[in-house]
Amino acid sequence: MAISGTKEYEMRVRRLGWAGLEIEADGERLVIDYVQDLSPLFTGWKPGEHLTAPSGKATAALVTHLHRDHTDASALADALTPGAPVLRPAPGHGDDVDNVTTLSAERELALHRLAAEVVDAWSSRDIGPFRVTAVPSVDGLGDPQLNWVVQADGQRVFHGGDTMFHGYWWLIARRFNPFDAVFLPANGPVVDAPHLQPPSPLPAAMDPRQAAAAAEILGARYAVPMHYEAEQPDKIAGYVEVSDPETEFRTHAGRRAHVLAVGEWLDLAQPRADTRLIHS
Repeated sequence: MAISGTKEYEMRVRRLGWAGLEIEADGERLVIDYVQDLSPLFTGWKPGEHLTAPSGKATAALVTHLHRDHTDASALADALTPGAPVLRPAPGHGDDVDNVTTLSAERELALHRLAAEVVDAWSSRDIGPFRVTAVPSVDGLGDPQLNWVVQADGQRVFHGGDTMFHGYWWLIARRFNPFDAVFLPANGPVVDAPHLQPPSPLPAAMDPRQAAAAAEILGARYAVPMHYEAEQPDKIAGYVEVSDPETEFRTHAGRRAHVLAVGEWLDLAQPRADTRLIHS
């Protein structure tokens, strides 16, 4: 005999600005790609401007890759409880020229003595109420990158760093979908970096149409664009974005699209069927 009822699951996510997220469940929180200093990318911005801090200390940090607009060791040192793990991808390949975009964050992680741990794609960890899984990603500048699946209280969130569109979406979907919310880069930047010549005219991270396609493959209930700012501030030379990522993403993602302002929460709590089998 099956007895069905409803249970209220509670998990919520807050956008911290750029690609930063705070995820809360059962009174604990973790952060993903949390930064407070974007001066390596934005010109004329002060630390913390158009960004917000987590609402309390985090028990872990997840990092998609070691570009300074995704890994800010000083911000993590302030946000984390003592000894909290910082889960990250492997160091870059090659010499200092190959790794010029990751060396700064590498040095800062060591300087702040954070408990950084290299993890492999498809590996999982249980941290408090959270089960976190690193999944494959492709970085537009050729540096190691992971994306993250976070599960808690029966719900599931995906964080896409600043990945390009790739063929792993279907593998991720087979293992994890449907997702309650997916957070995806949508600014489609074309990057002309001195160490990557001749430059590519193609986006180094997903544009709005690609992000919407990924959200559909992942079976997202909510598809949230990130890795852009509505104010479109000045960036460093050689970094050119889509002119209006938010509007274009809404057009392509349709009913899935759910735009969050910096500092805004997305509450994923909802009644769900909870079935127990009782054998007599």
